[in-house]
Amino acid sequence: MKLIIQIPCYNEEKTLPETVADLPREIEGVDVIEYLIIDDGSRDRTVEVAREVGIHHIVSFPANRGLARGFMAGIDACLRLGADIIVNTDADNQYRGQDIPKLISPVLNKEADVVVGDRQVMSVEGFSPTKKRLQKFGSWVVRQASSTTVVDAPSGFRAISREAAMRMVVVNNFTYTLETLIQAGHNRFTVASVPIGTNTKTRESRLFKSIPEYVRRSGSVIVRNYTMFRPLRTFGTMSILFLLIAVAIGARFVYYFAMGDGDGHIQSLILAAILFNAGFVTLMVGVLADAVAANRRILEETLSRVRTIEYDHFSEQKRSGES
Repeated sequence: MKLIIQIPCYNEEKTLPETVADLPREIEGVDVIEYLIIDDGSRDRTVEVAREVGIHHIVSFPANRGLARGFMAGIDACLRLGADIIVNTDADNQYRGQDIPKLISPVLNKEADVVVGDRQVMSVEGFSPTKKRLQKFGSWVVRQASSTTVVDAPSGFRAISREAAMRMVVVNNFTYTLETLIQAGHNRFTVASVPIGTNTKTRESRLFKSIPEYVRRSGSVIVRNYTMFRPLRTFGTMSILFLLIAVAIGARFVYYFAMGDGDGHIQSLILAAILFNAGFVTLMVGVLADAVAANRRILEETLSRVRTIEYDHFSEQKRSGES
């Protein structure tokens, strides 16, 4: 059983040593533990420091590409290196390395495919009351969109099984945390949460500049992905709303027409016709989007099989070379 702990990094020369020092060297049930960093175009000594502190693998971008792309580059590298379990943690030492055995336990025991560390945000001292309420509400929204029971959706402290990682695809450029949960729920993977502790905050978040920006961008990711995975339900609901309003306005016109006052309410008839057409067009968009979603499922399955063939072959070659 091989565990690779991946750490996305962007100018983390100051906090990386402390983060790595806190990581476990041995875990019961795990044969090999390795560390990997994704250097997202750092302009400081992050890579040099990573080598000094004993990082086994380094994936480097020549320029900053963002957290989402860095996460997926790490996932691909971990799979290629033969990881059975992948743990993602932050380079700012927000998460405690001592919680990793607890985090991977449900994956080791075949009880979950994805495990998210629950920071118990209402008790985190570094979060403002506004941020706590938004985090709690946002997690509730993600639970509805993903059909999972995840408690702390924005948490980046995660354990992922090899099977779940094989099917992961992140298309937004903002963050992986929300999209991967919606995708996991859509693919019927079991998502679990375990309570974890957090360390004292070492710096402000680099993912967003303000809470309104985070809410706006996160909301966009949730809406986009829910629509992507459940298009017929989304557009079908919108279509029904348009049609119901059209029927109500049309019925109003019919009533006045029957009362002999139809000429004064012709605008109601026009509005009802517009809404009826909008409802019909929205429904057709939903049908077409559902066909696209079906094609996405086929592509995900194909990608999973290609990854399995490619990475298993690479791992076999590596083992043969080492022997």
